[in-house]
Amino acid sequence: MARRESLASPWTAGVGRWRLPWLGLLLFLGGVIAFADYSRSQDPPQRQDADEFVVQRGRRRWQPRPRPRPPGRTQPQPPPPQQQQPVQDSYVVLGYNDLGMHCMNADFSQLCILPPYNSLHAQVIRRGREPDIVTRNVTVRYTIPSNTTSVTKTNFWQFAPALFGVMLPPDIGLTGNGLEGVMTPTGNNDWAAIGIPITPIDDGGFLNPYPLASIQVESQGNPVATTRAVVPVSWEISCNLCHAPGGTGPQVDADILLKHDQKHGTSLLGGPPVLCASCHADPALGTTGAPGVSSMSHAMHGSHATRMQPVADMGMTNICYACHPGFQTNCQRDVHFANGIYCIDCHGPMEAVAHPARTPWIDEPTCASCHDLGQEEFDFEEPGKLFKDSRGHGNVHCAACHGSPHAITPALTVEDNIQAIQHQGYPGVIDQCTVCHTSMPGDRFEHKRDD
Repeated sequence: MARRESLASPWTAGVGRWRLPWLGLLLFLGGVIAFADYSRSQDPPQRQDADEFVVQRGRRRWQPRPRPRPPGRTQPQPPPPQQQQPVQDSYVVLGYNDLGMHCMNADFSQLCILPPYNSLHAQVIRRGREPDIVTRNVTVRYTIPSNTTSVTKTNFWQFAPALFGVMLPPDIGLTGNGLEGVMTPTGNNDWAAIGIPITPIDDGGFLNPYPLASIQVESQGNPVATTRAVVPVSWEISCNLCHAPGGTGPQVDADILLKHDQKHGTSLLGGPPVLCASCHADPALGTTGAPGVSSMSHAMHGSHATRMQPVADMGMTNICYACHPGFQTNCQRDVHFANGIYCIDCHGPMEAVAHPARTPWIDEPTCASCHDLGQEEFDFEEPGKLFKDSRGHGNVHCAACHGSPHAITPALTVEDNIQAIQHQGYPGVIDQCTVCHTSMPGDRFEHKRDD
């Protein structure tokens, strides 16, 4: 696909790439970055000097400092991570999420921006001197032990017929998947369960946007590998900062519909619940929208770009968190955030995100937008693919070793580091060859898909 060059800003849209000429940050993805002390607040810590971004191999065993959970996340810390995967195991499984955070509405009686619709991916690798990626002849099961039901935590199932035209069984999502089940091969060297209808309320009634899924691989009915991976979900869409401040969810949504009616001459308020994506195209839901109507991303970012000053006046540095999960959730929780890199540094300002030339969910930043290792043996994303879909060393998915988008390891959340600790004994990029190889390879590691 040809690169688009029509953006009147420093951010140039193209397939999977945002070029940021002024940012000038050079980070190395190959290891763990030294962290400053971090307080889990709504604003990132101050940026570090460029020299502090250089990876020192001897500092790979970084350990996150203990931190309090944000308000609302009162559940106790997750259990200690499992021990490092024994080298004699014949299989290893690595789990990850495609987005790093899936948002959903808290109430569906008035409107729906996003339903409960999460995704869990896993790669199964048969260990050996030359490991093999397994896509058949095993069963890959998933459960979410802390979150076994959703139907009592949301009114989605009540309004799904009006919004999506389907009557869903309790705890079954739009794709037919539930909160436990069997993952299926995707054709991209991994397994997935798409459309998991999870909410951020666990079975104990606690708010937790980072529940852990357990993934188990079975061969001939016997378990051969397990792991735990985060299934991130949040309904912290803070429309009530401006719409019906202090009101309930339905009151806030009613105010949104009222403003829409007043501005666009529609008659949405008082009618059946509205699926916003039925008119505004949203690739996240696979909807094409109505002819001549802007996409969901263009409409949301474009209409609000000039209205964010009241949010800035509140002292909120990262204004993206006015709508994206931020006050409690802090959905950007990765190594970039720990080093003072904001959402805007990679995605550009709201005006750029709203530009008509940009294709939502396609024209996104890539690793090479900032990272330039200058080594022939290093590749980043596959051509025409984003990080979340790309494969690297030996066709292993980038996210399998580096972590989910917005949770690139070492993450600031305990939950997102559990898998790396399980397999290699410390958080960060999974960089120990013997996680997959039964003996240490003698050749040089190359960060390429076809090595």
